[in-house]
Amino acid sequence: DPNGKLIITLTYGKLLSRSQKVAYTLLNKSFSKSGDTCLKCGDRIALVYPNNDPINFICAFYGCMLAGIVPVPIEVPLTRRDAGSQQIGFLLGSCGIQVALTSEACLKGLPKTAAGDVVAFKGWPRLHWFVTEHLAKTPKDWLPTPRLTDDTPAYIEYTTDKDGSVMGVTVTRAAMLSHCRMLTQSCNYTEGENMVCVLDFKRETGLWHSVLTSVLNGMHVVFIPYALMKVNPASWMQMITKYRASVAVVKSRDLHWGLLATKDHKDISLSSLRLLLVGDGANPWSLSSCDQFLSVFQAKGLRPDAVCPCASSSECLTVSVRRPGRAGVNATGRGVLSMSGLSFGVVRVDQENSLTSLTLQDCGQVMPGCVIVVVKMEGPSYVCKTDEVGEICVSSEATGSQYWGLAGLTNSTFKVQALLADGKPLSDALYTRSGLLGFLGPGGLVFVCGSRDGLMTVTGRKHNADDIIATVLAVEPMKFIYRGRIAVFSIRVLRDERICVIAEQRPDCSEEESFQWMSRVLQAVDSIHQVGLYCLALVPPNYLPKTPLGGIHLSECKRRFLEGTLHPANVLLCPHTCVTNLPKPREVHSDVGPASVMVGNIVQGNRLASAQGRDMGIVDEESDSARKYQFISEILRWRAVSTSEHVIFTLLNAKGGVAQLLSCSQLHKRAERVGSLLLERAKINTGDHVALIFPPGIDLICAFYGCLYVGAVPVTIRPPHPQNLQTTLPTVRMIVDVSKSVLVLSNQNVIKL
Repeated sequence: DPNGKLIITLTYGKLLSRSQKVAYTLLNKSFSKSGDTCLKCGDRIALVYPNNDPINFICAFYGCMLAGIVPVPIEVPLTRRDAGSQQIGFLLGSCGIQVALTSEACLKGLPKTAAGDVVAFKGWPRLHWFVTEHLAKTPKDWLPTPRLTDDTPAYIEYTTDKDGSVMGVTVTRAAMLSHCRMLTQSCNYTEGENMVCVLDFKRETGLWHSVLTSVLNGMHVVFIPYALMKVNPASWMQMITKYRASVAVVKSRDLHWGLLATKDHKDISLSSLRLLLVGDGANPWSLSSCDQFLSVFQAKGLRPDAVCPCASSSECLTVSVRRPGRAGVNATGRGVLSMSGLSFGVVRVDQENSLTSLTLQDCGQVMPGCVIVVVKMEGPSYVCKTDEVGEICVSSEATGSQYWGLAGLTNSTFKVQALLADGKPLSDALYTRSGLLGFLGPGGLVFVCGSRDGLMTVTGRKHNADDIIATVLAVEPMKFIYRGRIAVFSIRVLRDERICVIAEQRPDCSEEESFQWMSRVLQAVDSIHQVGLYCLALVPPNYLPKTPLGGIHLSECKRRFLEGTLHPANVLLCPHTCVTNLPKPREVHSDVGPASVMVGNIVQGNRLASAQGRDMGIVDEESDSARKYQFISEILRWRAVSTSEHVIFTLLNAKGGVAQLLSCSQLHKRAERVGSLLLERAKINTGDHVALIFPPGIDLICAFYGCLYVGAVPVTIRPPHPQNLQTTLPTVRMIVDVSKSVLVLSNQNVIKL
């Protein structure tokens, strides 16, 4: 409970009898007054239990198993219009769910109508809510459903796509059992071991280890609810000490919090721990949490070979896990990789402690009985070379079998054929896409450097949302924003993806301080990832849409941003740094004959939007000597001789009077002087870019022609404004950089600025 005291202890005998009560009731009760809602073997049912109630959840889950009914665990809805509520409703509807199992306390807390019924949640089908506590005894002669076939669904786990769609991954009974056996073998689980679990027990790593594999092996699990972790972040370590637990199932966040709770460290002993399973080991920043935790708690008995990161996904279940207690070559591995290389999809080693490097730890070895391949991220599923980053795919008996009711998506995710370079299949085996991006190291070690959902492809280079978040957090964020409240996503602008970062601002942070911090973030992302941020926005505290478990609801956040309903407090938009593919002038389409025009009119219902000026004629060298001069600089030289006194430019003063005149010969002479300056003093080569920073006037024109005389490319830039240097000078600097100018040409006044 939130005070760290044990509230309920469930024995295996009690688990069996309570599960049988649930199973009997589900198969024999009518859930509606009319009697038309009865459940039978194979039906789907929702399990709605909060994160502080593992005992009721486990009894309901195993009750469904005994009855042959397929449980679909979901989160407890908080309000009638939760972010993402509609998508969960779609899953419930597509699974044909009519009944939701819950606990008494949870049902009391759900929002109700005036009549006392549970409200209709947005997008949800009509549900009958049923409490699984205090059920009547089962008749002595009742027996559970006979053993079902191996390929029938055991349970359905929800997973969320990049765009917020919720899909149900179906896990068959055979896959569930095979997976538990694989975990038993990989983690060396034995009967009677004590396990401490901090993860969400309803899905993924928490469910697989603490609810399923623990029962297969007859282990004792102590669950630490999230509410207790918030009050006492060291509680899980205190439970390991108290129960001499040999296994702990945690996230890198729990390691980080445990480190910060220094006042509770003195009585802790982790010497009994042989396996510290890090559930989010596939996350790039789990490495630093693991390293710091080990360096602090080695003195408290923690063995280095006990820290075991793993990689997993709802579709593939466990992809890989580091084996506990294993030493020697290829037992573990880490690599310092170039971020630039990763953005091009290749693995390149970088120097340690370089700002542009990413240090990865392995996520352990391939699971027993599994084959892993890495395939290209886009296009056909060609197998990658060993130094290429791709999507990790698994072939095994222990993966999900389908997205419930979605045949097209199922085929492209669960039935992938790995192809060789010549297009022939690698083997007859079908693979399942994990959604994890990475590569294979020596000895079957798996390295994960991102996820398909977090991938943003900007001008052909790939960036991972988690890496961008890590860079934002590296810019001393503690005074300005909340660590865990950052959303990174990309939006499509002008045919390319653009990166947006949204963070929750601390209430005591002034606008001026925020903007200074935001400017530093832009520079950090630019220098580390070589990519510009399109938008960096800060919103007030608690303003980003939340998932039911308190995380950020990314797709809802993106939707509000695009709709204009996010209402940020501070915005820094930098389109000029990242929109480098501005539209080019339209091409003239040749051969648009009368027939094409008629067809165009019929299809479009209007005329084609094109017009053409008259032909300029062909240059005839013999007839007109002036036509020989094809370049503007040649024409000026010719006019300096033939019409030397002709006034070509006039500069007016503020009153409209003539301030300066420039004839052809004067312009020619001044341009020659600029040209010789560039050649003799600056030693420029033909084709070099030269930045011209002059106010509009005669000097600018002379410098322009001077560049043309020596074959340089002039880049004209408006000078910085004397009253607003802070914002105008960086723009000048950026244009000089982007244009790759080798030299800046200007006058004394501008240079003084």
